[in-house]
Amino acid sequence: MKKKAVFPGSFDPLTLGHEALVLRSLPLFDEIVVAIGNNALKQYYFSVEKRKQWLEQVFENFPQVSVMVYEGLTIDFCREIEANYILRGLRTSADFEFERSIAQVNKMLYPDIETVFLLTSPELTPVSSGIVRDVFRHGGDVSMFVPKGIDLTI
Repeated sequence: MKKKAVFPGSFDPLTLGHEALVLRSLPLFDEIVVAIGNNALKQYYFSVEKRKQWLEQVFENFPQVSVMVYEGLTIDFCREIEANYILRGLRTSADFEFERSIAQVNKMLYPDIETVFLLTSPELTPVSSGIVRDVFRHGGDVSMFVPKGIDLTI
């Protein structure tokens, strides 16, 4: 059976942490779908088109990585594309508690799914999309937090 993982997130914006997690997980899966969750009720800073463009740019040299946009429950998207893994990164113990609950509910809703957690590299632990947005919004230099070639200009 093909090992297909979904790495869900808003990627608003894409960070070095996101990039590193996907690159580190390449040996674990045959295919990784970086899935941009699009919630019509949520206000995003960057457009979904821009976020998709960034992800495709960063992973263009990795044929086993694709980028998709979805709405609704992540677990329904996984079922729809026949993914058998969800990939999640953990920066802190608070992340673990939050992600554990979601993983357990997902397992109840879709018993064939497994959630795989990877710890964030220590040097990237403080980097989050929220912090990058805040620095960017206030005119700070975010180049050290986003993959090379990513221009956050709206």
